[in-house]
Amino acid sequence: MHLNFYKAYRTAKRLLIAGVLLSLMTDDAYTQSIPSVELKDLTGSNIDTGTLENDGKPIVICFWATWCSPCKRELNNYMDYYGDWQDETGVKIVAISIDDSRSTNRVAPYVMSSGWEYDMLLDPAGDFKRAMNVINVPHTFLYNGAGELVWSHNNYAEGDEEELYEELLKLAK
Repeated sequence: MHLNFYKAYRTAKRLLIAGVLLSLMTDDAYTQSIPSVELKDLTGSNIDTGTLENDGKPIVICFWATWCSPCKRELNNYMDYYGDWQDETGVKIVAISIDDSRSTNRVAPYVMSSGWEYDMLLDPAGDFKRAMNVINVPHTFLYNGAGELVWSHNNYAEGDEEELYEELLKLAK
């Protein structure tokens, strides 16, 4: 009886390990390219996120919300460097607002008053957020020119833009 229990335990342990490994491999493959979700831009036009590209240059996708102070600080600080980053690396930043249907009407006025020059998309139902496995904001993703995820960062602290800049420089080489 003891031997049967041991065999069952070993089998269960192997299945658990195999499941965890498969889950990790699936998650990596899932987030390697930009998932295809239909969102709207600030003019109301439909945009398929799966078609986001930048002529072989890096794309940064930043998830944010109008109620998120760290998100707004991050995007304000990125804007301070965006022109230089574009000149040096060709990067394009796409900001994804996760404001829900009750607060999406605040996004365009806030973006205009902030002077942000990013492509801005609205994800009020959270479909793209879920597809990208975003749990909380701010969450930033960096894709290389081939559309492969090369860097991800969750949350924001002053100076994090320097880390993103270093990652952009690696891609520009």
